[in-house]
Amino acid sequence: IHHIVQNGGLYKKPFNEAFEETPMLVAVLTYVGYGVLTLFGYLRDFLRQWKIEKCQNATEREEQKDFVPLYQDFENFYNRNLYMRIRDSWNRPICSVPGAKVDMMERVSHDYNWTFTYTGRVIKDVINMGSYNYLGFAQNSGACQEAAAEVLSRYGAGVCSTRQEMGNLDKHEELEKLVARFLGVESAMAYGMGFATNSMNIPALVNKGCLILSDELNHASLVLGARLSGATIRVFKHNNMQSLEKLLRDAIVHGQPRTRRPWKKILILVEGIYSMEGSIVRLPEVIALKKKYKSYLYLDEAHSIGALGPSGRGVVEYFGLNPEDVDVMMGTFTKSFGAAGGYIGGKKELIDYLRIHSHSAVYATSLSPPVVQQIITSMKCIMGEDGSSIGKTCVQQLAENTRYFRRRLKEMGFIIYGNEDSPVVPLMLYMPAKIGAFGREMLKRNIGVVVVGFPATPIIESRARFCLSAAHTKEILDTALKEISEVGDLLQVKYSRHRLVPLLDRPFDETTYEETED
Repeated sequence: IHHIVQNGGLYKKPFNEAFEETPMLVAVLTYVGYGVLTLFGYLRDFLRQWKIEKCQNATEREEQKDFVPLYQDFENFYNRNLYMRIRDSWNRPICSVPGAKVDMMERVSHDYNWTFTYTGRVIKDVINMGSYNYLGFAQNSGACQEAAAEVLSRYGAGVCSTRQEMGNLDKHEELEKLVARFLGVESAMAYGMGFATNSMNIPALVNKGCLILSDELNHASLVLGARLSGATIRVFKHNNMQSLEKLLRDAIVHGQPRTRRPWKKILILVEGIYSMEGSIVRLPEVIALKKKYKSYLYLDEAHSIGALGPSGRGVVEYFGLNPEDVDVMMGTFTKSFGAAGGYIGGKKELIDYLRIHSHSAVYATSLSPPVVQQIITSMKCIMGEDGSSIGKTCVQQLAENTRYFRRRLKEMGFIIYGNEDSPVVPLMLYMPAKIGAFGREMLKRNIGVVVVGFPATPIIESRARFCLSAAHTKEILDTALKEISEVGDLLQVKYSRHRLVPLLDRPFDETTYEETED
């Protein structure tokens, strides 16, 4: 890719990431589809208002009719009239381990998805293409399960206290030392919830008078943490280094609004793998800009830790970079490790500071001991410290599955977003009617997929998202691919014209980034 040359050899290997242009006819029909749905939505709201159609959504009480409406906004309108029509595609309950195949409870709705009734039947052996079980450690047998069961019998299920009081176990200390060693950093700290690791720690690092530069597609936990911090937030275009550098330059030249004082800190927020786009952060360029403009870097490796790199150490290892170049390394245990919680790694001074000032550390209950043991066992397996090569094999299997699955889908004619090494594979559906249809048709063929629409994606960029796992065999993937191709032909979603547009070739318009100031 020509961009590698332009950046003076920052990349040690090809970085193949492309987004195919949406066909004009598909874009027009998508807008028309949403227009028709919106018109019918307003018609149905009118019928509900005059009691012609039964109103089942949340409404204000009669004595509150003169109040400012609590529920009336576009998202509520969307939920009532668009989301409700395809609600059966989400929240499907499973009743087994979320491995390569799952058992799913069958349910039906007799009131157009407002309520569901369980039939008592279990749909067996549904191929699981939706769970974040990247390395296949979500299992109810094997070394991880046995170790967790042993710890459960010794420590119990809960700790009933915070780390600063009576909830600091030897297992927590062992886990944090292991995480620091795994990441190649001085120190690390574990938290009970991945979302809170971001949302509660960012406010401890920055505050008023600081500037946050956030990728426009960052996860909701990063967005919430940035807003709670009280810092000024400026958003740069997704993975667009020209946009980021312009914001950095402007921040240093102009300083804070009105006073023009220098910013106390500038913190760049990025993710390793973006969970809706399947793209990988351009970390070598981000680090180069961070060093050039003397700012700090916060890297969220929720999806990339375990899933990228020759030995599963995430996006830093994937690019062959030094972990010390990333100031705050955040990740979760909920995906590749088949457990729960999150961590932050970095300099010892940083971790010691967070132990005292982080709301997650001070007020939250400690991680459950069996969960801690699941993380320890799976991490040692990945590192090869269990005396086997299972972990290395899983990392290699995931990489092979990823490349094979992505290549086959592109060959079939689907529009696939993201990086060729990303185990998150978005397949573009676009039209609103095809969101529910794709999910239902796949379930009919015993394949469980995640379909995604607004507000998780832009309103016209609905998609199906596949998450690959080392637990998937080639036979499972071939079965899934055969059915996906069949459904693609049935719904006519093979939109690709093989016009791949590299992300950095997208035009950057100065008006496209947002700016919010407190």
